[in-house]
Amino acid sequence: MQLLNTLYITTADTYLHLDNDTLRVEVAHETRLRVPLHHLSSVVSFGHAGISAPLMHRLAEDGVALVLLDNNGRFKARLEGAVSGNVLLRQAQFQRLADPAFTLDMARASVAGKIKNTRQVLQRGAREAKAEEEARVLTRLADDLAASLRALPGVSSLDALRGVEGEAARQYFSGLNLLVRADQREPFAMNGRTRRPPRDRFNAMLSFLYSLWMNDCRSALEAAGLDPQVGYLHALRPGRAALALDLMEEFRPWADRLALTLINRGQLTAKDFVLREGGGVSLEPDARKAVVVAFQERKKDEINHPLLAQSVPLGLVPLVQARLMARALREDGSPYVPFVAK
Repeated sequence: MQLLNTLYITTADTYLHLDNDTLRVEVAHETRLRVPLHHLSSVVSFGHAGISAPLMHRLAEDGVALVLLDNNGRFKARLEGAVSGNVLLRQAQFQRLADPAFTLDMARASVAGKIKNTRQVLQRGAREAKAEEEARVLTRLADDLAASLRALPGVSSLDALRGVEGEAARQYFSGLNLLVRADQREPFAMNGRTRRPPRDRFNAMLSFLYSLWMNDCRSALEAAGLDPQVGYLHALRPGRAALALDLMEEFRPWADRLALTLINRGQLTAKDFVLREGGGVSLEPDARKAVVVAFQERKKDEINHPLLAQSVPLGLVPLVQARLMARALREDGSPYVPFVAK
């Protein structure tokens, strides 16, 4: 399935070959798709698709990222060629870690963007609620998030900031069930955020969508010349793309909104999920395809970017934000401004 410049592999028993200057997709020894390599910026594979060594070498040479995810969308590995980017920008990125005030400001901006966008999800739900009591609950939760936002300027440490973010997330997720259509609340009931593995259908969908946004955020940072592993809100760990996680915070509510749309419009139902032994839940292969298509369609939506004062496709916003991060790292007095939807 080729959408925009990313090829998503979601079908089991798929094998990818290099065929001259073309990527050839085989399913059960039958050619299903041919894609010229110059049309691609990345290949994202779910599950256990096979890929030939010559193709891996060619993707690396051409600067086409190969991302491997499990069936739930959890990151497994990434193959990429030589790292490009401005070494002076990356040097500034590393040096900024030694500045506690800057680190806290960057982390605070990420949390503020996330809370503002999640609050809008609850406010919209309150406006559209059919039951007065549900509207009151959602409004109260939105007011609680406003209180969290007011607390952010006074936070003096990363640990305290993470505490505010964690409490805001708990309040937000406690209200998401009320945004689900009444006749779908039982199969899509959510008791807080769970992962590794997701414990219910709603969480399974969120984990999958978050992984898609994560890939886009990481790619955007690399395109801006930044190191996606060196972040400010998320602790640095080997193999963790901390800066991509920082950037993704402001886009998580967009994943939540899409999940709600897919449920409330009946595009995904209970039968589209697998309940596994041990309590884990995952999407069926055809459901994964449906979510990927919906995700790419949503990214085409024109969004008014408040800082640019112009309309841009949602899918380009991570690229804009990555460049704003780079500007904040290069220039003293240019604070990072997170993307907040209007």
